[in-house]
Amino acid sequence: MRARRTCLAVPGSNPRFLEKAQTLAADEVFLDLEDSVAPAVKEEARANVVAALREGDWTGKTVAVRVNDATTPWSYRDVIEVVEAAGDRLHCVMLPKVSDPSHVVWLDTLLGQVERAAGLPVGRIGIEAQIEDATGLVNAERIAAASPRLETLVFGPADFMASIGMRTLVVGEQPPGYEEGDAYHYVLMRILTAARAHGLQAIDGPYLQIRDVEGFRRAARRAAALGFDGKWVLHPSQIEAGNEVFSPSQDDYDHAELILEAYEYYTTVERRGAAMLGDEMIDEASRKMALVVAAKGRAAGLTRTKRFTPPG
Repeated sequence: MRARRTCLAVPGSNPRFLEKAQTLAADEVFLDLEDSVAPAVKEEARANVVAALREGDWTGKTVAVRVNDATTPWSYRDVIEVVEAAGDRLHCVMLPKVSDPSHVVWLDTLLGQVERAAGLPVGRIGIEAQIEDATGLVNAERIAAASPRLETLVFGPADFMASIGMRTLVVGEQPPGYEEGDAYHYVLMRILTAARAHGLQAIDGPYLQIRDVEGFRRAARRAAALGFDGKWVLHPSQIEAGNEVFSPSQDDYDHAELILEAYEYYTTVERRGAAMLGDEMIDEASRKMALVVAAKGRAAGLTRTKRFTPPG
């Protein structure tokens, strides 16, 4: 799976931001043609995005374009023009406001047609589906199964909050009056469970108070604790905090690798399904949990500082 600890939103209508994004440490950059672009400049933004993809240096980053949603008059042209001109530089297309599996099927079909016409490998470009309303959440499991191109489900909190009538204007924080627990827990867990059931990543949405880095960090920790792979970032100041939160600590990473190494030894050399690693019993369930942490650590570029020493 691609690294997506931080997914930076960049307006396609701003060439300066498109250039700056190439130098930042976000794992993913998505060039936006949707909500951050005014209707009057949609076509201009498309041209900017194509130029940035063709001429920019996106080395080491997952690169996506967020097109307009499938019900708009811009969406099909977004897909055709961007993929025809720069599909070889593109990893994924992000589709917003996905409320039904048919939206994903439509995009999958169109991508295949454009890839064939442009001489690109069919199926290489992935899809990121954004869940942004009550209907989309109810259909999350069906959406997650809608296409083999799907790589992630993404939570879109602002539109979702509006769709259910949540009484707040602050995106990413708990609504006033909700004094205990987490108002988004059910939403996040449903998206996460649907994603994992189909082998997909799950990405949390943005925290709009961009000057409040500690607030961003707090919201990111909640999502990371549940098992989300990353979170949107809207400003460079959020990137370092996001990369840190969605990476395991050095101690946790080392411990996970030790579990994997020790379990391999005990099951193959001593032929035991359960064994002790220090004061901790490890077994097949331990191995599965360790695989998750180790994979996140490797994706974050961590290196081991400890090794397993067989007994005796």
